[in-house]
Amino acid sequence: MNGYGKVRRPDPCVMELVSRLAREPWTDRPACVHPVLSAVARAAHDHSSSAGRRQLLPLAPRFLGTSRTGLEPAARLVAVCVSTALTAGELLPDERRRLSAAHQTALHLLGSADSPGGAARWWLPAFERLRWSEPFYRTFVAAEQAAEAVAVTARAANSDRDVRLRQLVKQCLGAHGALRPGAPTPS
Repeated sequence: MNGYGKVRRPDPCVMELVSRLAREPWTDRPACVHPVLSAVARAAHDHSSSAGRRQLLPLAPRFLGTSRTGLEPAARLVAVCVSTALTAGELLPDERRRLSAAHQTALHLLGSADSPGGAARWWLPAFERLRWSEPFYRTFVAAEQAAEAVAVTARAANSDRDVRLRQLVKQCLGAHGALRPGAPTPS
């Protein structure tokens, strides 16, 4: 049942649980969570079985306090998700093109590539002059790219979809620093 007691759902989203743990209004987009991590968790939830959704819930405390500004954290999360999707299996040509461009942009923002890929080569310089590039990338572009990469990964991982999606969420939490080295991870 959601926080207002009006809608019964058998599988609450891990982000809804995080909003409750953070004492925020009931939402699947809690302010205390990085927008890209939130998008990854929602996409993993949407593409998991009922049992897989329940297995994501113990990760909820790890999302608390992960909302950071800056291009680097968002780019790192996109790089993790897209790298996984690009190696997951067969991609449609459009998916491969979009995800490759997303990967190139993420690497550019991390300082590993000369120029951004795809449409970012146009909007990134323009938005940098206006100081809009960071919030635009973190909130909209990176979140959408990561969610698409999760969907591609889910489609490719037929029999072990829940395991792969949960592992991807854990990899993203680790890349973001939410899973501390040496700290016990929820099983």
